[in-house]
Amino acid sequence: MSNTNVQQQLQNMVKFIQKEAREKASEIEVKTEEEFTIEKARLLQTQKQKIGADFTRKEQQVQVDKKIAHSHEITRSRLAILRAREKGVNKVLEKASLELEQLSKGAGYKDLLVKLILQALQKLGDENEVLVQCREEDREIAAEAVELAKQAREKAGAPVKLILDVRNYLAPSREKAGPKTLTTCSGGVVLSARGRIFCDNTLDVRLKYAYESLVPEIRKTLFAAK
Repeated sequence: MSNTNVQQQLQNMVKFIQKEAREKASEIEVKTEEEFTIEKARLLQTQKQKIGADFTRKEQQVQVDKKIAHSHEITRSRLAILRAREKGVNKVLEKASLELEQLSKGAGYKDLLVKLILQALQKLGDENEVLVQCREEDREIAAEAVELAKQAREKAGAPVKLILDVRNYLAPSREKAGPKTLTTCSGGVVLSARGRIFCDNTLDVRLKYAYESLVPEIRKTLFAAK
């Protein structure tokens, strides 16, 4: 084979190889482009899903935060209403307490003391000797009430020795105590037997019992329309 033929064959082989290489390169390029497009689409979809999920989570958290804030606001409002109502009820008690103290200045106070003493004696039961405590400012009128209570018990066939305690007095009234005194007494008596059995029948205690039993009714009267 001549050199010319050899050279021709070599050139043909080179052209063939180049052609195959170009086709292979083109094929690889197309496949790479397809893979890139697919991967890009996958990544975009993944990011979209991630962003969507993140947005949904944040939106849900915002709604939860709003509900929590709303719940806290409702709780604060309810507590404020309850405090205001309790304040209103306490004002009723305070007003009643102030008016109660006026009873000890009225003409019927002595009769009231007699009734309180007799009621306390019933609670104490069968006691032969009972000590009666009163406010110092009530000493004279309490002494009269004690004598009247004795007479009432004798008429009822249940005599009892009543002794007015002139050493240990109950707390004074607000008027006598002054603004700095925390413990005061609106009036009434405290009875004791044998130094250990007590019956507190002061006006303050009676008001307390009445207040506790009437609180639901007071609240209903004050706030039913609201």
